[in-house]
Amino acid sequence: MTQRISVPRAAILAIALAAIGLTGCARNKTGKADQQYVAQDVETIYVAAKDFLDKKRYKESAILFDEVERQHPYSVWARRAQLMSAFSYYMGGQYQESILAAQRFLSLHPGNKDAPYAYYLVAVSYYEQIIGVDRDQKTTQQALDALNELVRRYPDTDYAADARLKLDLARDHLGGKEMEVGRFYQDTGQWLASITRFRKVIEDIKNRLVELKATSFPPGVDYSISYDVSRFLDASIHEVLRTLVEAFILVAIVVFIFL
Repeated sequence: MTQRISVPRAAILAIALAAIGLTGCARNKTGKADQQYVAQDVETIYVAAKDFLDKKRYKESAILFDEVERQHPYSVWARRAQLMSAFSYYMGGQYQESILAAQRFLSLHPGNKDAPYAYYLVAVSYYEQIIGVDRDQKTTQQALDALNELVRRYPDTDYAADARLKLDLARDHLGGKEMEVGRFYQDTGQWLASITRFRKVIEDIKNRLVELKATSFPPGVDYSISYDVSRFLDASIHEVLRTLVEAFILVAIVVFIFL
């Protein structure tokens, strides 16, 4: 176990101010700011970052954890600091920064024992950005993909268990979006587009039931769908398409005869 180093609070503050103010005031001939380099002991920076984290000052904590890697990229502390930076960004609500930090950790240490946690941070950072069904659901799909990737790679971890719960909520959210769009098409008389959206929701539910039966149902337990409207939707789609084809042929005949 690594021995915790005692650092006076005044020293911690000085280190933090030096690191946070690294984008210095000096400017070169091109007018761009030169980055100042203030070398600090790696363990001292790490402890200062942890002190900010304990105080829930997540932005400052993340900056200092990043500084550990910047100043001491080949130390054992750098690997820890990369993941702690991702965690600090997540706790501070800076989800995109957390995703980038966790993905960087995975690109550098794909086989590390903490890789499952890094995948989890990526997934929950996307998940926390999910918004209402009346908005674009790109982030929901990204959360779904990241959660599925976590479960696929590390199915027996606690992170995967939590991811499975979040997967169901993300799927429900995407289904809600499909229903929202389908109702819009229905209200505006775009029947074929409306039916197509509703049909997708039904198929997603059926596929999920098949998946649950294969992975989660006790032996001998089955399910049945008491009332399946999908066949009526299929018949409606067929009827709409047939009507469109007939209308197109009729218009073509009229144009050919009278023009």
